Order: sequence, then C-alpha cells, then structure tokens
Amino acid sequence: MNKRTLIALAAVWTAALALPAFAQNKEPIRIGAVLSTTGPAGYLGDPQLKTLQTYIAQINQEGGVLGRKLEMVHYDDASEAGKANGFAKRLIDDDKVDFLIAGTTTGATMAMAPLVEKAGIPLISLSGAVVVVEPVKKWIFKTPHTDRMAAEKVFEDMKKRGFAKVGLLSETSGFGQSGAKETKLVAQKYGITLVADETYGPKDTDTTAQLTKIRGVPGIQALLVFGLGQGPAVVTKNAAQLGMKLPLYQSHGVASNEFLKLAGPAAEGVRMPSPALLVANSLAANDPQRPLVTSYAATYWKQYKDEPSTFGGYALDALMLGLHAVKTTGGTNKEALRNAIEKTRGFMGTTGQFNMSATDHMGLDLSAFRMVEVKNGGWSLLK
Repeated sequence: MNKRTLIALAAVWTAALALPAFAQNKEPIRIGAVLSTTGPAGYLGDPQLKTLQTYIAQINQEGGVLGRKLEMVHYDDASEAGKANGFAKRLIDDDKVDFLIAGTTTGATMAMAPLVEKAGIPLISLSGAVVVVEPVKKWIFKTPHTDRMAAEKVFEDMKKRGFAKVGLLSETSGFGQSGAKETKLVAQKYGITLVADETYGPKDTDTTAQLTKIRGVPGIQALLVFGLGQGPAVVTKNAAQLGMKLPLYQSHGVASNEFLKLAGPAAEGVRMPSPALLVANSLAANDPQRPLVTSYAATYWKQYKDEPSTFGGYALDALMLGLHAVKTTGGTNKEALRNAIEKTRGFMGTTGQFNMSATDHMGLDLSAFRMVEVKNGGWSLLK
C-alpha cells in the first residue's frame, strides 16, 4: 500500500476527530439508534451499541464534529421488529434526532422504513437483507453486505470444491426468509441445485427433525444455513449431535466470536463469508482494510476487554458515514445529509469500500467479503 493510499485512509477515519473544540451555544448533533441489544439478536445489537458509545465518547473528547457535541439517544427493540416503528417515531418526533443508525435486524429496519420515508430523515441500517435497499428507498442506506452477496460468495466456494447438490436450512425471520429467496435466485448461476429446503424458527431450541430430513436426501453434498443470532448455533450443535458429515456453511448473520461460544466444538469446520474484521490479524500487510480493522479491534478491546464483532463494525461504519456527511455538508440539514451519503465514493470502512450512488444505497461489491473457516476453535482465512 503506497503512502498516498495510507494518507487517504487515515483522512477518512480521522475526519470526524481532528476538529475544533465545542463552540459556544451550538446545538449537539443528535443521533438516534434503535438496536436489538437483548433477545435472540442480542449478541448482534450489544456490540453495536457499545461501539457507538465508545466512538461517540472519543469523538466528543477530541472536540466533536464542526465544533458540535455528539448526542446519541438509543432504544432496545428486544429483537422484536414490532417495537422498532414506535421507537423510531419517538426518536423523530420527540427526540428530534438528525439521522438514524437503526435496525439490527431486517424485520426492524423494514418496520421503520415507511415512517422514515414519510418523515424524510436519513437512516443507515445495520441489517443484512437485500430488501432494505432493493428497491432503492430515498432515505434508507445500509452498511452490511446483502444476503444475496452472502449466497453468491458461499456458492463460489462450493463450486470450487465441486459441490453441486446443496441443502438449504433457513430461519423464518425477515433475514432468513430474504436469504432463502436470494439463495434460490442465484443458485443456478453457480451450477448449484438445491435438493433440500427446510426452515426453523428464530427461537427454536432443536432442529434435529429438519436436519434428519436433509441428511436423508440422496446425493446431497453440503448444507447452507441462513439465519442470525442464536438459531444457527443451535443448528450447528444439532448437526454435530447427529453425526452429520456434510460440509456446513453459514451466512454472515453469525460472523462473530459469539457464534463460536454458543456453538462450541461443533463449530469446527464451519465456513462462511465475513467482513475482514473477523480475520484482521490474518490480512496481508498491504491489505487496505488492515489498518482500519486492527485499529477498531484494539479500541474495542481496550474498552471492553473483548474481541469486537463484525456487527459492531457495521455500526462503526454507519457512524462514520453519517458524520462524514455532516462534515461534508457543514451541518445537519436532512436533505443535504441524505444527498451526501448517496454520493459517498471510495469510503473505506471495516466492512469494505463504500461506493454509493442513486441506484445503490449500500455501495459494496463481492470483493468486500472474505471466506473464513473455523479451525482449532478460531477463525481462519480461506485462501
């Protein structure tokens, strides 16, 4: 990586930090957050909240943005999408926030979408399904890769290994349903035939019945599980208990060390697509994301004595994208912020390089994903 690239990357991450001290009588920049910090998706939302709190405090300590203090108001939807709309309404009408970082889950994001679009306030979602940004919604953006991209990345690896007959086990959550739909749409492109198609509920504590049916399908060569939170760990443990020998793939919905804790030894050999953060120390020295993800990992560890998760990385990227727009526009006019976010180009985050446009409110391509495998109880980068 050349000196110019390093300077550019450093500028992106420090733009919100190297700013003047708080100006007198300036209103704070209000950021609203609706996150799933408890419930089945709690291990996704908890590091998101911690990341936002850590970096907002750090930015305030360094002088804020445009001399204005950052103020976050956050609510926990307890992994229940139905609660998200009410919290978003409170943030917009009562708390008067300038932009939203909200929607740990796809269901929560889509529950807020009509209100956000009507109110005309930028929302940067932390959820994975493609439905969040397709079709494009004027006021909604997202930082995670889509479920379609996850299926494509998995199928790339399967095709390389000669797997053509694959089983699908998906969660009945919004993310799981969208993931199943996108998986079916792209399978043929990679020469994959889905020979099994089963579902499980996000709160199910046993999936042996579904796995037993899948195992009995003649000629099946691998299994893809599409879900988030605790469910995929249940599936992984049940598969081990049944003695299943099928190669097991997960989606980026479980790209976290918490998955390893929940699944235990059963996770050994599991493969999945993931942002670079999960294998930060395995990245090449000249990898353009390495300085960013290692810096985030060190900051998170210092604060919480824990490894960061890719889900926290989504929140950090959302915060930096929002603040970059504030600095670019010189204020918090909502229409101006929306336009600035949409014009984001060459913005390197923990998730990848964002190049958004009027037709792409995510701005990531497939190269932003890394294929990883659980080896010796930890994450290993697949070459």
